[in-house]
Amino acid sequence: MSVTSGANEYTVHRDWQWEFPVMERAEGIYLFDTDGRRYIDATGGSSVVVTIGHGVKEVPEAMYRQAGKFSFYPTHLFTNTATLELGRKIVELVPQGMRGNSKVWFSCTGTDATDEAVRLARQHFVEKGEYSKYLIISRWQSFHGNSISAAGISGHTLRRRIFTPMFVDSPHIPPAYCYRCPFDSTHPECGLKCAQALETAILQHGAENVAAFIAEPVVGAALGAVPAPEGYFEKVREICDKYNVLLVADEVMTGWGRTGTMFGIEHWGVTPDIIATAKGMTSGYTPLAAIIAHNRVWEPLIANNSPFRAGHTLGANAVSSAGALAVIDYLLKQELVGNSARMGEYFLARMKEKLLPLPIIGDVRGKGLMLGIEIVQDKGNKTPFPAAMKMSSKLQAEAFQRGLVIYSCTGCVHGDSGDMILLAPPLIITKEQIDEVIDVLAASVESLSGTALKSGATAKG
Repeated sequence: MSVTSGANEYTVHRDWQWEFPVMERAEGIYLFDTDGRRYIDATGGSSVVVTIGHGVKEVPEAMYRQAGKFSFYPTHLFTNTATLELGRKIVELVPQGMRGNSKVWFSCTGTDATDEAVRLARQHFVEKGEYSKYLIISRWQSFHGNSISAAGISGHTLRRRIFTPMFVDSPHIPPAYCYRCPFDSTHPECGLKCAQALETAILQHGAENVAAFIAEPVVGAALGAVPAPEGYFEKVREICDKYNVLLVADEVMTGWGRTGTMFGIEHWGVTPDIIATAKGMTSGYTPLAAIIAHNRVWEPLIANNSPFRAGHTLGANAVSSAGALAVIDYLLKQELVGNSARMGEYFLARMKEKLLPLPIIGDVRGKGLMLGIEIVQDKGNKTPFPAAMKMSSKLQAEAFQRGLVIYSCTGCVHGDSGDMILLAPPLIITKEQIDEVIDVLAASVESLSGTALKSGATAKG
């Protein structure tokens, strides 16, 4: 495998030891390196980005046309047609309760979107004169971005640990994680204790101090595609309404058809107050993010003629907006949201058939084409492998050698152990391509299983 010479000599990558092949081109669900080797992109880029597939010419063509007119402009004094049209298009596609009753703010990355969502929640209450409402409640085993503010709100222990002294206090409640229920209960007999925990946290901190609750409809990097159980977000919505707390849906990963609906929260029939979105909106062709908030959230700012206290130099970028419009048009014309639902159902069934019986696979889960695998040492009691074994990284390497790109995750057990794989192929994937992915995954797991179980037993002893 040809790799860059001294890949980390001048450019910092995500790993100091991994030998990074140089990508040459991409098409559909496939990536090609400079040696001409083909890889199946089963992660949608790095961690749930690519929706419409690689190499869709309409997207760069739309961006080029916009760049031919202008690329950058003074956003404090001008707007642009592409961004205006994109805002209108988004408000037509949001969950029913927000449709036609929302406004959109554009920024650059998913981290920006979650940061600005909680900024808006705070400013909403300040403009209403409710100055004490500032706390943002989130969940353990969650991930909301990589800035200091977003990492503090997140509940991903390994990513938080060294920066903890720098965080603003952010209360956390247990995750909605049925495979490893933090309450040792079973749904639906559990009475949704994981949702009820939100009410407890609000009361403990004082409802007069809590501004918002933020959650991913399907938890991505921190839990490997764990959807909330039936009834969870309905109960959360009820609690938020009871205590005047805004509900923020982190749809950075789950938006734009990824879970088989346009936005992931729609599986629960719930209308959030604010949606944070990015990734799939441009399918990775260009950076762009947004928050979408119901008009009632913006109204206090408008009434006080108070601009939203956020913003980035490259926010509301005209070229990126043109690219996003082309992506959304393609998504709709090719009916990829429906394909995500159908292929996701097929993919999960094949995972249950071929992967779940394997000795180190404890669970398979997901919604639409956002799917996950949990690796365990003992299936009966769900014991994870020792963290030092880095089993998810080893499985990722096994698959990569076979031409399959998957995404390794850790931290589902107490935040510092437990191995998962996140799968999120482009929404154009076919049954035949899914079968190929499953075959490679099965071969990779089988190759790893024998030595892993032996090594795990030795490490345990």
